Amino acid sequence: MAARLLPVLLAVLLAGLAVLAGAGSAGAHAALTGSDPQQDSVVEQAPKEVSLTFSEQIAVDEDAIRVLDPAGNRVDTEETPRSLGSGGAQYAVKLRAGLPDGTFTVAYQVVSADSHPVAGAFTFSIGAPSETSAAVPDQASGGGAVGALYGIARYLSYAGFTLLVGGAAFVLACWPRGAGVRPMQRLVAFSWVGLTAATLAMLLLRGPYAGSGKLGDVFDLEVLGGVLETKTGAALVSRLLLLAAAALFVAVLFGAYARREDPKERRDLTFGLAIGGTVVAAGLAATWALSEHASTGLQAGVAMPVDVLHLLAVAAWLGGLTALLVALYRGPAVERAAVQRFSRVAFGSVVVLALTGLYQSWRQVGSWSALTGTSYGQLLLVKIGLVALLVAVAGLSRRWTGRLGEAPGDAGSPGPEGEGASAPDSAEPVTDSAPDAGDGERTEAVVAAAETSEGAEGGRPAAVQGAEAETGTPVAESAATARVPVQADPAREAQLRRQREAASAATRKKRRDGDSERSGLRRSVLLEAGIAVVVLAVTTVLTTTEPGRTEEEAAAGASASAAQQQGPVSLTVPFDTGGKDGKGTVLLDVDPGRSGDNALHVYVQDPAKEPLDVPEVKVALTLKAQELGPLTAPLERISEGHWSTTGVQIPLAGSWTVAVTVRTSDIDQVTVSKNARIG
Repeated sequence: MAARLLPVLLAVLLAGLAVLAGAGSAGAHAALTGSDPQQDSVVEQAPKEVSLTFSEQIAVDEDAIRVLDPAGNRVDTEETPRSLGSGGAQYAVKLRAGLPDGTFTVAYQVVSADSHPVAGAFTFSIGAPSETSAAVPDQASGGGAVGALYGIARYLSYAGFTLLVGGAAFVLACWPRGAGVRPMQRLVAFSWVGLTAATLAMLLLRGPYAGSGKLGDVFDLEVLGGVLETKTGAALVSRLLLLAAAALFVAVLFGAYARREDPKERRDLTFGLAIGGTVVAAGLAATWALSEHASTGLQAGVAMPVDVLHLLAVAAWLGGLTALLVALYRGPAVERAAVQRFSRVAFGSVVVLALTGLYQSWRQVGSWSALTGTSYGQLLLVKIGLVALLVAVAGLSRRWTGRLGEAPGDAGSPGPEGEGASAPDSAEPVTDSAPDAGDGERTEAVVAAAETSEGAEGGRPAAVQGAEAETGTPVAESAATARVPVQADPAREAQLRRQREAASAATRKKRRDGDSERSGLRRSVLLEAGIAVVVLAVTTVLTTTEPGRTEEEAAAGASASAAQQQGPVSLTVPFDTGGKDGKGTVLLDVDPGRSGDNALHVYVQDPAKEPLDVPEVKVALTLKAQELGPLTAPLERISEGHWSTTGVQIPLAGSWTVAVTVRTSDIDQVTVSKNARIG
């Protein structure tokens, strides 16, 4: 059964990694909520600066905000953006003097307070819109190959932390005898190696992930130096230092602790390891809490310790679950008391997870609409469903635990502390005789070991036949009654030792697998582990997804900005036909300035702002984003310099290009245009 289920678990793990890699740059946690000048707006005079407002605190460098003219040249002063207050969420850059009319591009690339890169661009116009060739470099901030690698490293770091802390806690609190079991040692040691490697990878990838997006910048020392000055860089370096302390903890756990036999000494060492391990584990968890979601937004001072508790509970439950799975499939028979202790630890962890998760959900979502209408809320619902399924399967495992009896041949019995006392394996390998031992002693060792081997002719052990062939003297089949001098062969003794160990391991495995209760427990724990892998993948994607509360606040800010633009739209467009009395200004009003039925008024004035009577005026509207238009408006002359029409239909809200054609003589005419937000 295990042979069929383990590939399924591996496939689920790979699927989780694929989901994570596909998440890429899903998480822009600081959203642009406003700007001055506003997006797609047309201003009469060149502004002295451009300011951007975000939904949360951001970190900037000298290239965080760039302003490009229609030809693609930078027109800002290329200084580090200055903060305008607002809690570090509003920054501005100064513009050079004497900017010409035309359309300008504002490109921004910043890092949100919870460590995720945010990039984008928009345009505004001075005087009148123009064609622009400004190209914003595709820096693939938070995406591309660098983003995928960083996402995988992030997933592996969470997995490594979970297995390292949970595996060590399982051994120390539930199954002390596991400290001497090789598969358990490998699980914890490989988890430490994986977490360390993932942390180093994240530290090297952080610069290009939040900046250029170029894989070649991974080993750029200047970029790495910049990362070390950031909050995320400091958290990653702190994690590496704590991992050095964790390495000492692991060495003591599987070294001195595993060899202790005196109960008092073991109790003292257990207490020291528990205190030290808890401090190190909490420190590791804090490196995430101090640099990601918990460190910014609502009630950050409360959210960070809650996040630490949440991560420790996840590790104790899911990491301990994996350790139990390894013990059930790869280790010796696990005592019932050990499984029951882990059941209690898991129950406590689930309670902590429920309380801390409820608080985190409220903090990051904040409303039912955000729970169901945002990507973060929907992912959170998926995670809640998976955790509920995991708890249901865990309940099945608890039922198997209640029916579990001590497996035949369990090494050791519960000691005074309720832990399995160490006992020698029933299949101790044969040891070489002392150098001064006689031939009779060597023969006795060989014959005793040979009693477990098979394949000899006539039912006689192969080792006995080998001894007879070497000495030419028959060897008695009973080691208890015969002491025949035989020169021992070291190679043969090593082979017999391996055979005996393999036979003993096969016997133990057969005895262990023959227990139906333990087989049921192994299957349910394996299913739990498979679901836990998916939960971990969804959790990792959640850390790279914009929280629902932030997304709704950004949308509300955008709606408020759009609401400020609602109402009659007024445009002022200068023109020059090139002929006599060919200069002037067109004043255009669109009322009520939203989608649907509108009235249009056009006033033509000369340079002295007096009404200018012209032969003809035409107006056409185009919504380029939706490929609508040009929609012509049949104007009627009302009075000198005043033209009007009603019933102008604006089908969609958006940034419309309003083109006005003015004819001042039979041969002199010009068409000028401006962008206007209508609707």
